[in-house]
This record gives sequence, structure tokens and C-alpha cells, in this order.
Amino acid sequence: MNAVAEGVSWFGPFLHEHETSDKPDEFERLWRGFMTARATLGLVLLLLQGSIFFLNDVKNAWPVLICAVYWAAALSVRLLSSPQQLGSSFDGQWLRTVGVDLIAFFVLQLMPSNNINYAPLFALPVLMASVLGSMRTAMATAAGVTLLLLAYAGWQWSDGVAAPSSIFLQAALTGAGCFAISFIAGQLATRLASVELKVQRSQLAVTVQRQVNELVIASLTDGVLVVDAQHWVRLANPAAHLLLDLPLAMPLDLTEHPDWQGLVSLVRASFQGQCAQNKDISIRHEGQGIRRLRVRTQLTPALEHSAQGLCVVFIQDQREIQARMRTEKLASMGRMSAAVAHEIRNPLAAIVQANALLAEDLNQPIQKQLTDMVQQNAQRLEKIVHDILHVAQSSAGDEQASAGLIDLTPALRRICRDWQSQHVQAPAVMLVLPDTTPLLIWFEQDHLRRILVNLLDNALRYASAHGEAIQVRADVPLQEPMQAVCLRVWSDGGPLEPSVEQHLFEPFFSSESRSSGLGLYICRELCQSHGANIAYDRATRLMQGVATDGNEFSVSFKLEPMVGQVQS
Repeated sequence: MNAVAEGVSWFGPFLHEHETSDKPDEFERLWRGFMTARATLGLVLLLLQGSIFFLNDVKNAWPVLICAVYWAAALSVRLLSSPQQLGSSFDGQWLRTVGVDLIAFFVLQLMPSNNINYAPLFALPVLMASVLGSMRTAMATAAGVTLLLLAYAGWQWSDGVAAPSSIFLQAALTGAGCFAISFIAGQLATRLASVELKVQRSQLAVTVQRQVNELVIASLTDGVLVVDAQHWVRLANPAAHLLLDLPLAMPLDLTEHPDWQGLVSLVRASFQGQCAQNKDISIRHEGQGIRRLRVRTQLTPALEHSAQGLCVVFIQDQREIQARMRTEKLASMGRMSAAVAHEIRNPLAAIVQANALLAEDLNQPIQKQLTDMVQQNAQRLEKIVHDILHVAQSSAGDEQASAGLIDLTPALRRICRDWQSQHVQAPAVMLVLPDTTPLLIWFEQDHLRRILVNLLDNALRYASAHGEAIQVRADVPLQEPMQAVCLRVWSDGGPLEPSVEQHLFEPFFSSESRSSGLGLYICRELCQSHGANIAYDRATRLMQGVATDGNEFSVSFKLEPMVGQVQS
């Protein structure tokens, strides 16, 4: 027997004896069945005694009255009471059901001038006590029935109605039958309760495992389809809907779409060959071009000999595979670049120092120009080394630890003023900042400076020489009031090529040969380490009163929930 059948899963036993319901569905059905049988029996007895009362010359209303009271009591219990198990003693529940039956049947048996034998009716309370109560209650009920029968036999013997041997023997045999009924019915009830408990455990285990499987499949980035032999899609996870642009309605005929024929042929080959398949296919989506997918199939075993199993199709976007490979490649290049940059740093420092000493002894302009050229390229090389080492050694934990609350408005003014003083030939930066409202962000001062300087350097590289060609603004987006502060750096440069925009924030990627390709990548890393987001978009701004399209980088700063001290 497998684990599910035993009620055990990866999470251990799900249901214990004390965790089960005191009134399972099967017990409720049995209880209502017994109560219905009692009410029906009471009605039959009432009709029988009523017929006898009207047909006999000697009128005795007591049997009719007893049957009417018994039927009313049984019907009230059936309609007004809720299912309850009988206790281990003669409690109120036992008295309202089994006790009433014993008293009613015994009183009917004692009625004078009555030729009807009511002894077989004692089987009902005995059976009810055995099924709805414990074994001790059942045996006690059987013993009570036996004592009542023996008392009735003694009463008959004292009146000389019958021979003592026959009446006592009949009472003893009936009592023995009651004990046998109580024992067998109790064993059957125990077995039924045990089976129902195992079924509940198994159902709960299957339910939990199904929910876990559905959660795992739904969260997969790879698409998963379940297809039958007639090419009907029975199930599809959200990733499959996204990759194949599937409609939400299920089941779905896979052959109805002409762009899915490659997938259909792969599923058909899996069923015909009864083996797994693996193939790269192309799917064309309207308005999105061709998408390359890697598809592999697995067949489930058939549950019946006359039926086929299902084909489980796993779909993977090759763009994600390539992105993963590119990430691994970039990680390897980063480690190698860090090692090379570390080895370059010491010789570079020696070159810079030697060039400075050499410049002190030179007087001719052409020689001064050569030393200045060496100094400029050495500084450029030193910046590249610094950027590479920063990427390799950056730690998000340290950055978060040194962060604090910053008022963005004066910080932007100070950084832009310092940048402008170092780029005197650059057009004046236009600042658009709120006058009164403080824009508090949770960030690190030096990292904020580095991000803004990188964005300004990038804007200067592509901006024109006109006034207001570079604009820096800070505001609170209307769609996120008091949730984020946005920094925007705009320049009037031309639109980026799609191939450049796609890899804009990747390391070592640049459209210029003299750039290290690390500036925007470092900006993104610094933003992510503080919970901020950086993005690029084409935006229209007023430049000297004229609406002009340009490139805009926006940084959305998230607020830290805890309150700290504002840094100056």
C-alpha cells in the first residue's frame, strides 16, 4: 500500500484519531436511518393497535396510547435532535432513544389479553446501541433486554400462563441472540469507522499533495501542458498561456491553431512512438514576431489497458536560456576583469607618478601636450579599473547599513553644482525641484552622487549644446503619492537603437568604444541594493519653450519604513 493510501505524505500523517470529526458523514447517515426506522416502526405499531382497538369488541385504549406516545417521542427525536454518539453509560441520549424503545416494547409485551409477541422488536434498540455507541453500552443494553425477558418469563410463570421450561428457555435464547447481535454489529461498526477514518486521511493527503503540485506547476517559469491522445489540452499553467498565447477556456483543441502545428506533430510523435521527444520549434504570435521554444514531452502511464495515457509537454523559452547563459558568461568575465583590474592598478599608479615627475622638467608645448595626453588616458584607465573593482566588491548589506534619510532637493542642487563646476564647457543643467515640500528618501549619500554623476555624464555624451538640453527634476508620482520619490535626468539626444536599448543596463555594453560600459550597470546595482528602480524611456519636455523629445532616465526611490535621522 502506498503512502497516500495510508494517509501519509511528504508532510507526515495528516489526521489523527482526536483530529477527526465526532460526527462523520457516515455516522450521520446511520443515525438518521435508525431514527427514521424508529419513527416508522412507531407509526406501524400505532396503526396496528388502532386497527385492533376498532375491530375487537373488548376496548383497551392503553396499547394505542402507548404506541402514540412512542411514535411522538421517536418522531421528535428524528426531527429536533442532532446526530450524537451514545455515551459509555446510560446518559440522556441513551434514555431518549434506546431507553424509550426498551420501555415501550416491554410495556406492550406486558399488556393483558395481548396475543402479539413483541420480543423481536428488542433487536432494534440492541442494534442501535451497538452501532451508535460503545461495546460496553451495547453489551449493557443486551443484558438489560435479557433481564426484561427473564422478568417477563417469571411473570408468566407466576400466573401459570405457560410451562416454566419453555418460557425461560425462550427468554434465554432471545437474550443470547441479543448478545450475538450486539457483538457482531459492534465489530461491523468499528470496522466501518476505521475504514472511514482511513478514507478521510487519504482524501486529505491527496488534497494537500494536489494543492502543492498545482502551486509548484503554477509558479514554474517553464510552460506545462497536459495533452491527451486526441490533441486536446486538458491543463495549462500560466507560463504556457503566456508562451503560446492560449485562451483561458479549457479543454482546448491543439490542432485548431495553424501556428501550433509544430507542437501538434511533436505530441503525435510521442504517442505514436510511446517515447519522450525533444525538439526546438518556432511559434509566431501576431505583432510579436517569431518566438523560439525548446519543447520536450513525457508520457504518463495508462490507467487502463484500453486507454492511452497523457502527454505532458514542457515548454521553455530559448530567450531565457540565452539570458541565463549570458548571465553566467558575464559573471565569469566579471571575475576575470576584477583580477586583471587589480593587477593593472599598481603599474598604473607608477605610470601616473612617473608622468607627473616628467611633466615638471618639460618646457616645450608639444612635450607638455604629450604628458597631458598620458595623464588623461591614465585617468580614464584608472576610472575603468575603479568601476570594475567596485562591481566585483560591492556589498548590498554594507550599502544598506550606511544608508539614511536624505532630503533629495538640496542634495541634487549640491551634486549638480559640483558636476557643473567640473564640466564648464557643458550646457547649464536645468533643475526642476519643489520649493517647499521635502523629498525624503532612504539612500546613501555617496551612492546618490555616483548615480546622478553617471546619468549626467551619459546625458552630456548625447545632448546638444543648446540651453536646457540637460534637465534634472524630482517629484512624487501621482499614481504613488507619498510612496516613492522619482528622480528624472533628461537630455535632448536622439532615440536609441532597439539593440542598444535592449542591453542598456548590462555590464561591459556600450555604443561607444571609449566607454567601459559599466556606468548604467553600476547605477542599476546601486539602485537595487537600496530598493530603488531605474528605467529608461523616451519623454517630451519643454526646452526653451518648445516641446522636445529626448532620452530620460528615471530613478524611483522607495521609502524605508523605519524612521532615521536626516542626513545633511
